[in-house]
Amino acid sequence: MAGRNIGVAVDFSSCSKAALRWASTNLTRNGDQLILIHVNNSSQNEQGAMHLWEQSGSPLIPLVEFSNPHVTKTYGLSPDKETLEILVQLAKQRGVEVFAKIFYGDPTKKLCESVDVVPLSCLVIGSRGLSTLKRALMGSVSSYVVNHAACPVTVVKENM
Repeated sequence: MAGRNIGVAVDFSSCSKAALRWASTNLTRNGDQLILIHVNNSSQNEQGAMHLWEQSGSPLIPLVEFSNPHVTKTYGLSPDKETLEILVQLAKQRGVEVFAKIFYGDPTKKLCESVDVVPLSCLVIGSRGLSTLKRALMGSVSSYVVNHAACPVTVVKENM
């Protein structure tokens, strides 16, 4: 049986790290591929190379390359040490292949698109735990993705 493509939405915040830890502990198994999905907002993608991947996202970036600061700079990223440690441990202990894929644009739409583009078996996303009023005013990426993604979505609260 082939492994699953498990997506985890990451922005390197404490919420996304909680989602990554939850997925690595509760969801992944030997033979799976864990794909970090990161979305750079439109305002962040002024560099010419990024326009190459604006529609379909970057190619899949293996963990060994994602750990290289020169490579991640090409994609406009700077993953933190804690995230990289979680990923390295996951790859070694669970036999999971780790990749990253970078999209450019609106996070709500691009996360939903990633489900079909990669393709993903499921998606795990962190939640900032906004109040009802703030969620109504600002919108919620996780709420949008839960209601529009074409795969199962798990929302992980930061304090779990």
